[in-house]
Amino acid sequence: MSDEAMDDGVILALLDRFNKQRLPQLLEMKGRVERGEKLNDLDMAHLEEWLATGIQAQPILERHQEYKPLVAQVMSLYKEITNKALENEQKS
Repeated sequence: MSDEAMDDGVILALLDRFNKQRLPQLLEMKGRVERGEKLNDLDMAHLEEWLATGIQAQPILERHQEYKPLVAQVMSLYKEITNKALENEQKS
């Protein structure tokens, strides 16, 4: 199997998991922190796991710059969630 075909397979799997699992969870977290709630330990574990996955996928993403805008949007969403969660923690 060529490197390109392997990249395509990995990207397809990452996008599928993101669309079906991670994005819905991220949006749910965002809604909770916007309502003033705190992130729980499971939320924090998910964010850490997803960040680690992103770091592992970095070499593939470097080879496929067409996904750069999507990655930037996802990172912006992570930042929004974590900033608001920190704000909520500091208020309590």
